[in-house]
Amino acid sequence: MAELYVQSVNIGSARPLQASGRRVLSAIGKHAVDGPVAVGRLGLAGDAQADLRVHGGPDKAVYAYPAEHYAFWQARRQAMGVSLFDEPLPPGFVGENLSLQGLLEADVWIGDTLLFPDCRLRVSEPRQPCFKFNAVMGYPQAARDMLQHGCCGFYLTVLSPGSIQAGQAFTLLPGPRALGIPAAFTGNR
Repeated sequence: MAELYVQSVNIGSARPLQASGRRVLSAIGKHAVDGPVAVGRLGLAGDAQADLRVHGGPDKAVYAYPAEHYAFWQARRQAMGVSLFDEPLPPGFVGENLSLQGLLEADVWIGDTLLFPDCRLRVSEPRQPCFKFNAVMGYPQAARDMLQHGCCGFYLTVLSPGSIQAGQAFTLLPGPRALGIPAAFTGNR
């Protein structure tokens, strides 16, 4: 396995979003922040979730996403005519709190623990895309593309609060290895 590290730490506030022909509140728009960010039982300091029925809470406190998937989304947006140039997507564009390098869904199982220098987070479940994801990506088939390609990322439960920052290396500590993220993702469809 490649070296595992945090490419960026991303937070956002709840803001209006035009999605599926209506205006809804969403905190999917995240932006990268510098320096250490406090990690509490319900997520990162300064981060918000707009719809607590499906986001946030102890089991979905932090959303991690493999940075390797950004090239796929750039290419899809260009192919769909959303982006005319090969413009890089900013960290947090997919709505993730942690843009991780070196850890893909195929390597992650429910119950695995990510050990950071100052906190511990446990993998709880894959992300399920919704209509807000389509709106952010700029084309109506984005959620379907996420489902077909399995590039969903995963939610984390906070085991030990602390802090986290971009550039930190982390270690993956295997859990019971009963259900992998890809199987959990396709099983939830």
